[in-house]
Order: sequence, then structure tokens, then C-alpha cells
Amino acid sequence: MAHKTLVKQLRGATRLAVEATRGVTDLVQTMHVTIGGGPALLGKPLQTAAKLLTAPTYGTIKGVTRAVGAGLDLALSTLEPLIDRAGAEQGALLAALNGVMGDYLAQTGNPLAIEMRLCGGDRQALDLAPQALATRFLEGSRLLVLLHGSSMDEGAWSRTGLDYGSALAEERGLVPLYLRYNSGLHVSQNGRALAALLERLVAAWPRPVEELVLLGHSMGGLVARSACLVGEAEGHAWRRSLRTLVTMGTPHHGAPLERAGHLVDLLLGVSRYSAPFAVLGKLRSAGVTDLRYGYVIDEHWEGRDRFGRGGDPRGALSLPAGVDCYAIAGTRAKVAAGSLPGDGMVPVASALGRHKDPALTLEFSESRRWIALGTGHIDLLGSEAVCAQLRAWLG
Repeated sequence: MAHKTLVKQLRGATRLAVEATRGVTDLVQTMHVTIGGGPALLGKPLQTAAKLLTAPTYGTIKGVTRAVGAGLDLALSTLEPLIDRAGAEQGALLAALNGVMGDYLAQTGNPLAIEMRLCGGDRQALDLAPQALATRFLEGSRLLVLLHGSSMDEGAWSRTGLDYGSALAEERGLVPLYLRYNSGLHVSQNGRALAALLERLVAAWPRPVEELVLLGHSMGGLVARSACLVGEAEGHAWRRSLRTLVTMGTPHHGAPLERAGHLVDLLLGVSRYSAPFAVLGKLRSAGVTDLRYGYVIDEHWEGRDRFGRGGDPRGALSLPAGVDCYAIAGTRAKVAAGSLPGDGMVPVASALGRHKDPALTLEFSESRRWIALGTGHIDLLGSEAVCAQLRAWLG
């Protein structure tokens, strides 16, 4: 019986490798044609030539894949020079790939895997050496850390021109810092890494940190909650500086679209460079499958089949104690009446922490729950109404 089970597992792994390689190869070919085809504004004048020139190469990789079920890294290796050519959307392209299969990239030591880091307002990575921070930040002891969602990077916060970090820096005296992380990893893995990073930040900051605020969009809110749990368990100093946690469109109790396997397709439709990654939807990463029920600790996923049909394994978890916690939900409805639809990805109840099981409901007070009418999931990132609500809460 054990032998049969092992054989089934090996067959499943082989099928996954074949599907992954063919999927990534199709992706790379599409990316190559997209980038090589020239500007969309000019009608992509080189697209036909790019297709003809690339067809033999990618046909060979697909042929090898069908024959022996290998070549995933070969297909991925061709992405690196393409990313270098993606120009202004390079970050979005890399973030999309990490969102879909960042766990694989990290496990195999692939240079395309994103390493977690904090960036300043200029989006340049921070050197967390005390002297470097003292030189870069001449004033400010109230820190705002902004956490992006799945398949995104820190650039998502300025996609519409309205950057909440800059707005709150000007009006509330907060120093905005932007987290970049591999959203394909498990939420709890990113939470643990973030807790350690914040500990380094607070220790190295040139002045005592008076206040720390975490603002998380979508998956970013789960990563923030996970980091808080780690900080509490390990007695981190930054946890004592944390005053406020705000989540926006965060699937605290999961996103139904992940259960149907369609969430990746929607997340990646942000630009013409990231859209081709939707072909990898069936190969969604550990980070994306964590969005099924809103996993934030290792126990939620350890020893479980990520693609299995099991129910919600979570138990009751509290919001961080002694912290002002706020939740924003988006809805496509323009009038607050009746049962409101979600933001296109996350249901209103999930974003507000409500659950039919009272034990699982998160204790956001009603005055700290807010619904953004007529606002989709991605639009939560650049809404004047959302920004006004943040100003009111953080004032």
C-alpha cells in the first residue's frame, strides 16, 4: 500500500513538473513577444517578428518537457534577461512571478526570488546600519510601514499617483517605509521574517521609536498580523512600539476565489507585463493558497495538502493586544444597503474580520471598521476616500 502511495506521489510530482515547465515556457514566450514586440502605443510593430524568432527555441523546450518532464529551471532562466528589458514595469513583473511561484524560486535558490527588505520613500532599499539610517533620516520617530499584497511590490502604493505613505508623512508627521517581500512564501514565513526585520529597524533607528504603525493591503494585513504574533511570542522590542494596525481588503477569513483557483488570474491583470503570468494559476504558490482561509501561523498549513479539499483548520486568534486595530473593506456597491458584495476578490465580512463562528471573529470594534463604497480590491490602494479615512484614524 505504501509503495502504491509513493508511486502516486511521484506520478503527481512528475505531472506537476511537466505542467509547471510548459506553463512557465508559455509564460516566457508570451513575455518575450510582449517585450520584444515594441510599444503598445505604436501598435506593437515588432510582435510578428518576435513570434517567428522565438518559436523554435520555445518549441524545443516544450518538446523536452513532454518527453522527460524536465526543464522548469531552463524555462525560468530565460526570464532574467527579459526582466532586465521590462523598463519601468520590471518590479511589477518580478513581483508577479514571485506571487505565483515565489516559494519554488526561494527553495531552489533562484536569483529571481525576492528577498525581504524595507525601502524608503524613494523606493531605494534601506541599509539598516545605525549610521546609514542616521544619515538618511535626519528627523522622525514615528514610523509607518506599508505592506503590499500578493503578486505586488512597493510600487503598488503609488500606482494611481496617490501614495498614502507620502500623504500621511506630510499631514501626520509619519516616516513612510515600504516593505518588499516574496508573496509566494507562506504568510507565516513572511511574518517571521518581518518580525526579525522590524526588530533590527527599531534597534538601529537613530532616535527612540515613539510610534510604529503597520498598514497592510490584502495579504499584507495577514503578514502584519503574523509578525505581531511572532513579536509577542519572542518578546521583541518593536512590538512594544506598535501603536496601530490597519488592514485594507485583507482576507482575514479567506478569499473564495482562491478556493476556486481563480484568484491568481485576477491579481495578475494589473499590467500587460504581469498579465501573462495568469497561465500559472494552477501552480499557485504557498502564499496564494494561504489566502484560502487566511492562514497566519505555521500550524494552519503544516502537514496539510495545499490543494486538498479539507475545511478551515484555524482556531481562535486575537488581534495584537494594546494596539489600535482598524479594518477597511471594499465593495463594488455604491450604496450601503442590504448585503454588500465584496471588492471583487475579498468579501466584506472577511475584510472586516467577521465570521459566522463567533470564536473566529476578530475583535475590531465597530467604530474601527469602515467600508469603501464603489471601490474594488486594487482600487483600495489609490482612493481619496480611503486616504481621508486613514487621516482621520491616524491623526
